Amino acid sequence: MTNLLVEDIDPALVPEKFKNPDTGAVRMDALIKSYGELEKKMSAGPQAPESPEEYCIECGHGMFEPDAEINQRLHAKGMSQAQVQEVYDLAAEKMIPMLKELSNDMDADREVEKLIAHFGGAEKWTQVSRQLLAFGQRNLPADVLENLSSSYDGVLALHKMMQSDEPTLKKEASNPNSMDMNELQSLMRDPKYWRDKDPATVGKVTEGFEKAYGGK
Repeated sequence: MTNLLVEDIDPALVPEKFKNPDTGAVRMDALIKSYGELEKKMSAGPQAPESPEEYCIECGHGMFEPDAEINQRLHAKGMSQAQVQEVYDLAAEKMIPMLKELSNDMDADREVEKLIAHFGGAEKWTQVSRQLLAFGQRNLPADVLENLSSSYDGVLALHKMMQSDEPTLKKEASNPNSMDMNELQSLMRDPKYWRDKDPATVGKVTEGFEKAYGGK
C-alpha cells in the first residue's frame, strides 16, 4: 500500500474545517491533529459524563434506587454510564437473593415463635415437631409435607391430621369449605402433580389438606 499524499485527497470529500479558508487546500496538519485526538479518545475507552447527575440508572427491580453519594464516588473514578449501570446491576444480582433469603428467614423465625407459644414452650414444641415429622413422612407426599411444614397454619393442620383416628385422605373433611376428598385424590393423580411437580398444582393439594384439617 502506497503512502497517501495531499495531492491524492479529493478536496470534495474533506470537511471544510480541514481546508484552508483562502485557498480551499486540504490542511494536513489539522487532519493529523484530529486523527490523534480521535485515537486518544478511542484508546481511553468510555468516558464519564460531565457530572454524576447525568447518570441515568435503571433500577426496574424496585428493591433500591440510585444513590447520589455512590454516583459521585463512581463519577470521581471516571466511570461511564455503562460502567455505573453495570455496578448497580451486579449489586442487584447479588443483593436481591440475599435480601429475599433474609426476609424468608425472618418470616420462618416468626412462625416458629408462634408455634412455640401455641404448643406451650420450646421443649414441648421440640417433641411435637418430631412427632409431626415422623407422621408426615409416613402418611403424606414429600412435597405436601414440605409445604405444610413451612407455615404456622400448615403445621396446625398437620397436627390435626395426626390427632385424627383415620388421618390423611381416608378421613372425610369436617370443614364444609374444604375441597372434596375425591377431588383432592383426583388432583393428586394428575401428572402435573406427581410427575411434573407443577407448583400451582402442588399448592392446590397443600391448600386442600390445610382446609380439610386446619379449620379454615
